[in-house]
Amino acid sequence: MSGNGSPVRRMFGGGGRDGHDRPMDADVATAPAGDVGRSTLQRALGVLRRDPLAQFGLVVIGLLVVIAIFAPVLAPYPDHGEGRSQVATRMQPPSDTFVFGTDRLGRDVLSRVMYGARPALIASLVVVLLAVAIGAPLGALAGLLGGWVDEVVMRVSDLFLAFPSLLLAMAIVALMGPSLVNAVIALAVSWWPWYARLVRGVAQSLRDQAFVEAARAMGAGTPAITFRHILPNAISPILVQASLDIGTVILATTGLAFLGLGTQPPAADWGLMIEDGRAQLRNGWWASTFPGIAIFLTVLAFNLVGDALRDLFDPREYR
Repeated sequence: MSGNGSPVRRMFGGGGRDGHDRPMDADVATAPAGDVGRSTLQRALGVLRRDPLAQFGLVVIGLLVVIAIFAPVLAPYPDHGEGRSQVATRMQPPSDTFVFGTDRLGRDVLSRVMYGARPALIASLVVVLLAVAIGAPLGALAGLLGGWVDEVVMRVSDLFLAFPSLLLAMAIVALMGPSLVNAVIALAVSWWPWYARLVRGVAQSLRDQAFVEAARAMGAGTPAITFRHILPNAISPILVQASLDIGTVILATTGLAFLGLGTQPPAADWGLMIEDGRAQLRNGWWASTFPGIAIFLTVLAFNLVGDALRDLFDPREYR
């Protein structure tokens, strides 16, 4: 998880104002929708042109999405990807027949890596979406209302943050039972405080702005102000933080699978594959190495894209 040196905190260190007592995107809000869309697209293309690493990250993520969707078609041995064993070909080194070799049960490692992209991407996206869905509204309410609401939300978030995210998730999964679904729930429960704190800071910088006061004067209630004014202005930092968190969550989900608390065999999971090949690492390095490379490239790709999104949404880049 991000700490005090988070790119998001550096990005929005100015409190979300442009020096004229209004939100940063006030000018954008008054522009025609078509102009705003073209401007954002031009800025995104400009960031991509200047950042070949972001291009690499997008290509890797795009390939992973395609592989995850079409794994039954692309995998050379789909039945191996689904868990069927073939003992006659166990621990075969990389060759023309098995490009990534086979594991201790004779299953094609390449097919298993392709199938393992599914839980890695789906679980991480669901965890981040659940964390945002829980944390963002709570943080917005805490920052907007202040007082005892802010105190309760922040003290509850402190309680969750007192434990390392992965350790807390392990404890929750141990109580609920090992499975991918329970791992996703446990990680979402341990991840939401980060988004609550992030959005709380945005809400505190906006609650005294003129457009929020105008909404109150027109009779808008707290829910309307929260979902129409506060949360839309928090989308940019949320997107940046989420893109960076997806890679971290992939590490967490595969780590839980490695410990036997996530995806259960015979399903394909990169963490489960690394644990399965660990005992044969000396004589069968390929069984753990290739899923490890898949984890490394995926996490790297999401971090590179997260850095590009930070540059895209940083208003200082376009003054």
